[in-house]
Amino acid sequence: MGLGNPGREYADTRHNIGFMILDQLASRKGIAFQASRKWDAEVASHAGVHYCKPSSYMNLSGEPVSAISHFYKIPASEILAVFDDVALPLGRLRLRAGGSAGGHNGLRSIIEHLGTSEVPRLRFGIGAAEGQKSLTDHVLGKFTKEEAPVLAESIRRAADAVEQAQAGGITSAMNAFNQANQNQG
Repeated sequence: MGLGNPGREYADTRHNIGFMILDQLASRKGIAFQASRKWDAEVASHAGVHYCKPSSYMNLSGEPVSAISHFYKIPASEILAVFDDVALPLGRLRLRAGGSAGGHNGLRSIIEHLGTSEVPRLRFGIGAAEGQKSLTDHVLGKFTKEEAPVLAESIRRAADAVEQAQAGGITSAMNAFNQANQNQG
């Protein structure tokens, strides 16, 4: 589940990094997302895996995630929520098997609707707001040209992390990608 906000005005903003990572995965697999009114989301499937970009606003992400989870009988422990994190430097990845929402309203909504905090997640660092910029302006702002090279490589690594979690489980992905972050300094 890639988290973001719907609409052109939010495309390519920091808050929509979850959508960007799922778009990278769809491109790799040669699949396309289709809008689904039933799920209030854009969905794509490949090899038994369902990829979802909720069409609701970030704070309401739990509704479509819960609906899809219940319909396909996917336990919370097999869902991977992918979203932005201002507490991490740009491009830093942090995978966890569960835990609190950590102040992220999209994850909070998912936890509330699924009734458990044991939802695996991939946090993608978008960096903190600098100077006088508000947090809202920062997360709803677009990445700069100077950030583009780090962003592109980090999105590829995040897609790799999702694929590792799919193939070997969240612990395998955590071991591979959380360790890689330490090696990057």
